[in-house]
Amino acid sequence: MHLEWIKIAGGLCAFGDTGRPVKVPTLLWTRTPLAYGHLPSEQPGLGPRYPITEISHAEATQIAGRLGGRLPRSAEWEWMAAGPGRRRWPWGGAPWQPALANLRDSLHDTVTPVDTHPAGATPEGMLDVAGNVWEWTAGTTMSEGIVIRGGSYASPPLYAQCTFLNAAPAELRSRGIGMRVVREP
Repeated sequence: MHLEWIKIAGGLCAFGDTGRPVKVPTLLWTRTPLAYGHLPSEQPGLGPRYPITEISHAEATQIAGRLGGRLPRSAEWEWMAAGPGRRRWPWGGAPWQPALANLRDSLHDTVTPVDTHPAGATPEGMLDVAGNVWEWTAGTTMSEGIVIRGGSYASPPLYAQCTFLNAAPAELRSRGIGMRVVREP
């Protein structure tokens, strides 16, 4: 499975619910969350197009480094998802429906291949930004958890909105948490 990189131009992200301005650099992003087929040495559990899950934050950081990149910061992730116009959802302002993302009420009840929902892509073509798996970021919270973004197959639609963030213990291995990689262009 070919690893695709998409260039997202940098800018001033109106970050979070308060819209705090955070400068974000131009970055190359993996088009989808990493899938088992992107790393030939990994043993695919469900198949090569399924997202890599059940990895701790340290393992995700190590995998990103092996690909010449890193995990995105939370503001970088939000900029990629929402764009300069602060879209509510990666695909725009239309309310969620099952064709757009794998969320709790889409009846999959587990992860799906990372390219299953092309109708939910961002205008730049980024896939699976909302739903399917939360994505580890490089950000921490005051309680020493790691910020995760995007929601998962078990999340209600609210959790997949572009400004919503959650946190998880760094050592957690969950089928609902995967990763995406960024690198300098």
